[in-house]
Amino acid sequence: MKTLILAVTCVILSGAFQSSSAQYQPPPRKELRSTNGVWFGIYTKYHFNEKWAYYGEYHLRRKEGIQKMGQIYLRVGATYKVAKYLDLTVGFVNPYYWAPNPEEPNMDKVVPQYRGWQQAVLATPFDHIKVMHQFRLEQRFRRDYRHDAPFKLTHRFRYKITAYLPLNHKDFGPGTLFMALYNEIFIQAGKSVVYNHFEDNRAFIGLGYNLNRSIQLQSGYMYSFRHDGAPHRYENRNIIRFNIIHHLDFHLERQPKARDIPIH
Repeated sequence: MKTLILAVTCVILSGAFQSSSAQYQPPPRKELRSTNGVWFGIYTKYHFNEKWAYYGEYHLRRKEGIQKMGQIYLRVGATYKVAKYLDLTVGFVNPYYWAPNPEEPNMDKVVPQYRGWQQAVLATPFDHIKVMHQFRLEQRFRRDYRHDAPFKLTHRFRYKITAYLPLNHKDFGPGTLFMALYNEIFIQAGKSVVYNHFEDNRAFIGLGYNLNRSIQLQSGYMYSFRHDGAPHRYENRNIIRFNIIHHLDFHLERQPKARDIPIH
């Protein structure tokens, strides 16, 4: 009898082991692809009085070098100066995305998004170096490229730390050449976000030049590492960036001093 019980037990355990082995699937291997592109941006900030300003960003992004269209970004907002080193901004974003495979059937070639956004920028005062902390929230209504695909709401948090180091002057007046460095991390959440809460990390190094008291030029290299649509897929992006920053103070009767020139 004991022999029979032992034999039955072995058969049951063997069947359970075989069943669990059949159901077990090893995790997919990590996939990493590399892409490149060129991004052009215009940043504006127009002060109407000591407290209020209009804020705008306008981006044209190309991919595969400059061969294909990537995105167009239109970001606007109202900025309120809480204190000397703290600005708050609230606004709206309307980006447009070009489909990576527009030749497939039932696909829209261009898809819009609609976002609300809020931002706090905190400057850390140093004598000859400018350090900026940017905290940004976004509420994104977006959809995929299929015809009649529904919009889904997701949320994104972004933190960026930026440093500006003057190279040929001690301040940031006209004619100043400076180095620009930043790193920005992107975290997303929402019902449709299951595994890819970490969305992107961007690191930038470049040079800037204050052309005059209102116009600044920047260019440099940005490296981006982000999720690519599945838990095991990632993307390296190598981006060349060209930016123009334009500031105006409509309420000032005099030209601002060199040390008053804002840095984006």
